Amino acid sequence: MNSKLMNEPAQILLIEDNESDVRLTQEAFKDKRSIHQIHHVSDGVEALEFLHREGKFKDAPRPDLILLDLNLPRKDGREVLQEIKLDPELKRIPVIVLTTSSADEDVFKCYDLHANCYLKKPVNMDEFYHIAELIENFWFKLVRLP
Repeated sequence: MNSKLMNEPAQILLIEDNESDVRLTQEAFKDKRSIHQIHHVSDGVEALEFLHREGKFKDAPRPDLILLDLNLPRKDGREVLQEIKLDPELKRIPVIVLTTSSADEDVFKCYDLHANCYLKKPVNMDEFYHIAELIENFWFKLVRLP
């Protein structure tokens, strides 16, 4: 990945199987007038195909940031996280775990697997908007991405 210029849209990969959460996330970023592009896949197998640019994802952009749910069909989010962080081509992509679980074992496991951030999904729309704003401000305005 190349460093993003301030006015260049970032590529965000949203790995989420719950359609309501997908819509909330897309709406929250859109409402913040984000110029970033959100790409969505609904399971862990598709996520890895996207990241490896396989099959229907052969022209997929390299994401600058990944939003990862843990409870995914076909391949669990923990497994996806582990594969990302073990892959020399992918390991520098920041991964934000965004999930409903607040279990200590999930938090510890994700950080052991080198998640860059662990957030509990908000329960209402206002909180979702606030999380999107925080992600936007921190990851795309303050942090220098690889």
